[in-house]
Amino acid sequence: MESGTLTGSVSKATLWTGRIMSVVPALLTLLGAVMKIMKVPSVIEGFASHGIGEHLVVPIGVLEVVCVVVYLIPRTAVLGAILMTGLLGAATVTNLRVGDPTYPMPVVVGMMGWGDLYLRDVRLRALIPLRRV
Repeated sequence: MESGTLTGSVSKATLWTGRIMSVVPALLTLLGAVMKIMKVPSVIEGFASHGIGEHLVVPIGVLEVVCVVVYLIPRTAVLGAILMTGLLGAATVTNLRVGDPTYPMPVVVGMMGWGDLYLRDVRLRALIPLRRV
């Protein structure tokens, strides 16, 4: 087993592509979490415009941090991706509900997170085989 992979053997290029792909969702989610925990006024306003109370801003930020930490630990990365998928799914639905045109962003972030794991984990590739027709 190659060092740094989740399981099995993958090429060095695939491994690094996966690692780079994991940075984007982790950093975007952490950035959002920090802004929530710091109660940045624009975040408070955004929550209010989406019908979410100010009292939920910090707990959602903490939840985001937990999801990212679980995602970044190789042993728990799949669980972290599942948790982040739930988080990003909720963000997508909330954005769609209020007509926010940025609704595809959480979908793309989630796809990058799973794409990273797909590239680095041969077990996941076995579960989700992509075949040429």
